[in-house]
Amino acid sequence: MTRLVVVSNRVGDPRKAAAGGLAVALGDALSGTDSLWFGWSGQVAAASGELKQRQLGRLQVATIDLDQADHDGYYLGHANQALWPSFHSRLDLAAFESGFIEAYERVNRLFARKLAPLLRPDDLVWVHDYHLIPLAEELRRIGCTQRIGFFLHIPLPAPSLLTAIPGHEKLMRSLFAYDLVGLQSSSDAEHFARYARTELNADALGEDRFAAFGREVRVRAYPIGIDVGAFRSLLAQRESQETMQMLRQQYAKRRLLVGVDRLDYSKGLPQRFRAFRELLANYPENRMSATLIQVASPTRESVLAYEDIRHELEGLAGEINGTYGELDWMPIRYMHRTFARRRLPGLYRMARVALVTPLRDGMNLVAKEYIAVQDEADPGVLVLSRFAGAAEQLREALLVNPYDVPATAQAIQRALHMPLAERLERHAALLARITRDDAARWRRNFLDDLRAARTQSPPVHVLSASV
Repeated sequence: MTRLVVVSNRVGDPRKAAAGGLAVALGDALSGTDSLWFGWSGQVAAASGELKQRQLGRLQVATIDLDQADHDGYYLGHANQALWPSFHSRLDLAAFESGFIEAYERVNRLFARKLAPLLRPDDLVWVHDYHLIPLAEELRRIGCTQRIGFFLHIPLPAPSLLTAIPGHEKLMRSLFAYDLVGLQSSSDAEHFARYARTELNADALGEDRFAAFGREVRVRAYPIGIDVGAFRSLLAQRESQETMQMLRQQYAKRRLLVGVDRLDYSKGLPQRFRAFRELLANYPENRMSATLIQVASPTRESVLAYEDIRHELEGLAGEINGTYGELDWMPIRYMHRTFARRRLPGLYRMARVALVTPLRDGMNLVAKEYIAVQDEADPGVLVLSRFAGAAEQLREALLVNPYDVPATAQAIQRALHMPLAERLERHAALLARITRDDAARWRRNFLDDLRAARTQSPPVHVLSASV
């Protein structure tokens, strides 16, 4: 039977109910059959490359360590100081250094060398995210002929932004070493098509197939979903019940708004705080009534841009609370810490409004989690940025431009005062869509297309040629 091999920057344990991200999305595909998950161990060691293996049921986990130079150049450097801001349309925050690019390519070669001996001829290899874009090219270079697919979890920017990235031709050209490339949204797929035609002179072979450098690649949108039933079942767990009971007691006279994000400049948190401030200024009936609970989980805090946004948020929260707060009411409850996943459903359930307002996002699963756990007889309202990938699917949310602070404040006001009949209609449509387009469908659609991919010989000399 064909084995699934997942490759990602980090690995997780899909058996743990509290696991997030990729482990949850892949679910049964990893734990229900023989499979392999390969990635970085998360450890910084004296030398890169030591292979460690362990068995988790039918899942084999293989990891390697990175030394300090590789970690700093590949992970903190090119992946998160060059590609992450660029792909999120923040070229002003990007740092492009030759040493970063060299480390990024070196670690991808290391991944390929360590992974190749573990592969079987009929494996399906599924590579995930921007850290490992060149991996298939490195695997092809050493003779791997397996079907290899790639999924990008973050946005793919328009060609005008992509071409500003030093070495963009080589980076995008390496995607042609894959048999299938998955993107989060149709707009991302359109960006790839335009770039491939104009910058790589690729031939379009129908709606989603492209030929260049002696190979063909299929590029499609596969919007990632959640396991609606599994997440909703967490509502009955002790942690969610305790959270709901605490919120009922502490905020009995308040209408709660919730935001749950990583502390990242792509999430639009300063703009969100300013929109909430505008709400209180322009719609004073919300004072002493509406409370925003904002969870901002720590992330990449060694990068200067993240320290800046943390200080900005702390200043905004202090200003808003100082201006509008009373002895028995603080407008914003800002928490810069990780919130336990098992408590999130209870937090979402008690919120009248969810604010999911990134400046740019690949998908954003918080929006879907919020919808999943609402009371179907009295649901809350999702205020969603039109620049999140989820906006293509969740059209019944209140879509906003997070850069337009006054308009976002107006949307929040509408959400807080929306009649029950409208809330019921919007939520029913949203719930039906996230239930249909769930994580299992995302996984099944991608893997079915990868299995159907036509095997091709890897002409490394062509892939490595100049454009």
